[in-house]
Amino acid sequence: MSRYHDLKYRAVTTLQRHIVNPITRHVPLHTLLETTGRTSGLPRRTPVGGRRVGDSFWLVSEYGEKSQYIRNIRANPRVRVRIGRRWHTGTAYVLPDDDPIARMRKLPRLNSTAVRLVGTNLLTVRVDLED
Repeated sequence: MSRYHDLKYRAVTTLQRHIVNPITRHVPLHTLLETTGRTSGLPRRTPVGGRRVGDSFWLVSEYGEKSQYIRNIRANPRVRVRIGRRWHTGTAYVLPDDDPIARMRKLPRLNSTAVRLVGTNLLTVRVDLED
């Protein structure tokens, strides 16, 4: 990762971790991805943007393998997704062969624009929902 991308990553993730995510976790209709912490075993909730398509929920991670929720999915793919006011259980799949730019054209525009602006290593995730 270049020095610029490293600085950008640290600045954006610090802002997200300490300001943006704590606020958006409490917005009732904001979509949340709940993973299990790979070390702690505790639930970890991350605000995400994405879209349900049939029995799947699609999203694009802005930092790919560096994202904590991607690391948690790699350790345990069982997740929950809050869409609107309802929680759905499912299994998450990291899709490195999917084209994240093309995928974002099918996802909510505002979030996709933000992901493209701040992201440095885009990675597609599909969650197959069970309910």
